[in-house]
Amino acid sequence: MSQILLPLAHRGGGGDAEFLVSASNMAAVAALERWPDWPGHCLVLVGPAGCGKSHLAVLARSRAAALQVVEDADRVPLDEAALFHAWNAAQAGGPDLLLTARMPPARWPLRLPDLRSRLLSAQLAELADPDDELLVELIGRSFQRRGIIVSPLVINYMVQRIERSHAAALDAVARTDALAAAQKRPITVQLVREAIGEGRR
Repeated sequence: MSQILLPLAHRGGGGDAEFLVSASNMAAVAALERWPDWPGHCLVLVGPAGCGKSHLAVLARSRAAALQVVEDADRVPLDEAALFHAWNAAQAGGPDLLLTARMPPARWPLRLPDLRSRLLSAQLAELADPDDELLVELIGRSFQRRGIIVSPLVINYMVQRIERSHAAALDAVARTDALAAAQKRPITVQLVREAIGEGRR
């Protein structure tokens, strides 16, 4: 497990200033780091909610002197005119373009055929669902940010029983912490079982 530390200037809002790198997101991070050699001067970063797209966008801005970032580019209704302008600007020597989205462009409800063909030609970098190694780190660090140290047995139990997603990991930690506080009990495997049930993995 490795990590990318974001510049302190971008640390804010109480969030985690680190982006953890594992096999599940290594390819996407490598694609970002190949800037400014992106094919077509554009990269589309795709992944589910909470997977770190915004973290990586901040990191990219800090390293790339000329970069336009459009987050949630697949948000409906799509601003196709703005996307087309940004694409054309990148091709004309303007800032390169980084788009973040939950779905790849092939699934966007695009009406402009020229924009669709251009976005489909862009390099795609996908952030996969977190692997077990990344879930262990996410859960452990989430407990630590709450001032709680839990045993590896608790973390591993949780990893094996939650859905494989960043959102599920953070939700499981929050529910476990809430139950422990309400019942004034230490966080054990039994308490996690009560807090999250047997899970759906």
